[in-house]
Amino acid sequence: MSKAQKRKRLNQDDGESKTPANKSTVDGGNPYPTLLRPTAEECREVRDALLSLHGFPPEFANYRRQRLRSFSAVDGHDTQCNVKSEPLDDAEVESVLDGLVKILLSQNTTESNSQKAFASLKAAFPNWEDVLAAEPKSIENAIRCGGLAPKKAVCIKNILNRLHNERGVLCLEYLRGLSVEEVKTELSHFKGIGPKTVSCVLMFNLQHNDFPVDTHVSVSCYSWRLVFVFH
Repeated sequence: MSKAQKRKRLNQDDGESKTPANKSTVDGGNPYPTLLRPTAEECREVRDALLSLHGFPPEFANYRRQRLRSFSAVDGHDTQCNVKSEPLDDAEVESVLDGLVKILLSQNTTESNSQKAFASLKAAFPNWEDVLAAEPKSIENAIRCGGLAPKKAVCIKNILNRLHNERGVLCLEYLRGLSVEEVKTELSHFKGIGPKTVSCVLMFNLQHNDFPVDTHVSVSCYSWRLVFVFH
């Protein structure tokens, strides 16, 4: 390939790398409109192949119900703190604050351990006001089975303190009425909450078309040229 061809190819690729993926995704369009592959049909084929291999995940049925109910709540401006905390029935919507703490507890541990940690936290402190009033050491003891308990306990305490001081109520349901960028701005104010955690909340609790990226997902995306990097 000649130098001129390489420059032309680089310029084309560079233009693709600057495509505003987030906006098109939120609008329901193709997040990578300049890329020919994978097509939407190819993505559906992979999804169907995985479903045939592993079966339909039971937890997704609950997520889909939450998605529909979340849209109804936002349309009706029902973004107040009237969502139940744990435990939940299958048809009920998880509160955003519960979801955020669950995702926080899942950092650097297994799903099984994080679930045990959240259940232990709820058993020790039935509501978030109890957690706010508790000593950090008591919170730490309650979530110890999830790993990194001292760090996570401080983070949970900081989240609750900030909500109490700035909003007067331990609730994040107002996030349901905000845009993706507004949610990112709000959650970024909490110390210990990074981009991946924010993306998880956006996807799992707020049902936005946002996607958390860990090391493995990042490597795959670069390998498949879904994203581009130039040195």
